[in-house]
Amino acid sequence: MSLIQHVTNVEGTDREEALVDLFLSPLERYTGERASERERRLSLESGFLGSAKSIHRTISYDALKPPEETLEEYGGVTQYHVSTTRRLAQVITTVLACWFASGIVFGFAALKPILINEGVYHDMCTQDELDAGVEVCIGQDLRLNFFFSLASTTANVSALFVGTLLDRYGPRLCFLIGCFFLSVGSVLMSLAFHVAEFDGYAVANFFLALGGTFIFLPSFQIANAFPKYAGTIVALVTGAFDASAAVFLFYRLAYEASDGKFTPKVFFLAYLIVPFLILVAQLTFLPTDSYKNTPQLEMKIARAEDPLRDVHSSDDDLSDNELWKVRKDRTAKRRRRLRKLDKLMGGLDTLKQREEKIEHVQEASGVWGALHNKTAKEQMMSPWFMFITLLTVLQMLRMNYFIATIREQYEYMLDSALLAIRINQFFDWALPLGGVLSTPFLGMLLDNVSTTGVLFILVVVITAIGIVGSIPALWAGYTNVILFVILRPLYYSAMSDYATKVFGFATFGRVYGTIVCLSGLINLSQTGIDALTKKAFKGNPIPVNVTLAVAGFIIGTMLVTFVGWQGYKLRKKLEEEDALTTTNTDMNSIMDSLLEEDEPAGYGTIQRTW
Repeated sequence: MSLIQHVTNVEGTDREEALVDLFLSPLERYTGERASERERRLSLESGFLGSAKSIHRTISYDALKPPEETLEEYGGVTQYHVSTTRRLAQVITTVLACWFASGIVFGFAALKPILINEGVYHDMCTQDELDAGVEVCIGQDLRLNFFFSLASTTANVSALFVGTLLDRYGPRLCFLIGCFFLSVGSVLMSLAFHVAEFDGYAVANFFLALGGTFIFLPSFQIANAFPKYAGTIVALVTGAFDASAAVFLFYRLAYEASDGKFTPKVFFLAYLIVPFLILVAQLTFLPTDSYKNTPQLEMKIARAEDPLRDVHSSDDDLSDNELWKVRKDRTAKRRRRLRKLDKLMGGLDTLKQREEKIEHVQEASGVWGALHNKTAKEQMMSPWFMFITLLTVLQMLRMNYFIATIREQYEYMLDSALLAIRINQFFDWALPLGGVLSTPFLGMLLDNVSTTGVLFILVVVITAIGIVGSIPALWAGYTNVILFVILRPLYYSAMSDYATKVFGFATFGRVYGTIVCLSGLINLSQTGIDALTKKAFKGNPIPVNVTLAVAGFIIGTMLVTFVGWQGYKLRKKLEEEDALTTTNTDMNSIMDSLLEEDEPAGYGTIQRTW
């Protein structure tokens, strides 16, 4: 699967400064400024004005872009300049585009029986295999599985390049390029089935995967069309990616219903309508530039709330009567702008609720801000990065291996082609449905359970899959599929969530992009593991499954232990920082009271309010 598919946070806050150094003396730690107990936490003003402790950022997928230290109000389209109807149409169209184009290559398990039936790579079979009348020979199966592993690798590695283009040139260019690659992939795939001498299957699948990434990654930005519902829109986009795996499933059903008359050559020519419609939508009503994100809108609200902006230096040249009219007009415009912004954002109550939710998520995580003040190089040299990278590389390899070989695995373990087909068909339906149905629950889990707790759940599910995946029984096969379709979206959502909480948004493109790239490249070794299973183990998948399960359990346990210990140390530091801050605040209050007692009360006395 693709790591980049489940990015649950499109924006958030980074800790700008390191935690208080506990080895400094209290006098050195105390700066002389008044501080409150909650100074280290996010406040409404810090969201757009910046603070000493946190800074608003949006996710950047550009691995080469240096971290931005300031938030620019300018750039992007303000939402109220576009009608609600048009923005709604843009959201619906973007979700549908993801549904039909973003991840169709991950429906390989449903497409593979058609490829076998059409004789794709049948020339890889030996004469002995042909004489034995096997349904699919070893060479053919290995080549078909490579057909998928190349596409999954492309989807991950290309995310770095797509992210760079998205950040620098906007979503429109990405959509146009995505339509081109999808069209090229469809034409090449159709030609490969039409011309026997043309072996263009792998290349065609490469372009389909590349085009899907160009469509999917920019789609997250459409969440800013309705800031109040950004979380829901992100969930819809993510769910649409998962649902796109069902495109090949529905084609397989049509193929079987037509007794093979609806050939792949015809299907992939007909599929050209998808990139064509996306192209038409992009050239007509889809946004040509990104909408302003929440931090930018909060900055605009702050400016619109400032009555001093009604006063200009040029007012000195106006008469009293003209000055009154001009300033009244400015005030009216400013208030109209504020009402529009409040309608977009939901008003002060919504902003406060959002602030409280962010605080809750940060505190529930237990590790938020652990490495936010570090450079990308320092982060990637830390155990935080190494453990999560090892586990991600391993799990991605294991998941893609399972998708490519599920049918032959259970055909061997159950010694029945019919039962293996039943499990494969159940998997074809469960794969897209699992991602779609689990999306709302994933958000609640990640927002309310500590990072250590989420990682522990992952390790438990990973281990359970390793156990049931090695049991040659029909019930174990169905259980394995159910656990797999739960783990897949959970794992990738948890990884992006881990990256933003531990490493931060400023270095997300480089740190998370490195994990994506490494996982994609190592995924090519899936072909070697597949060959090892078929040749050295005579088709028995249990040794490989057990080995991957044990490795996942060991690395996962090390990760959970490390993150749990570091989270404990982080909480202790924050508790001591809060205790120090509270003590300093109490000392200030006492000093203020003593000073006020010495001041004469009465007429002319200035009462200071804190």
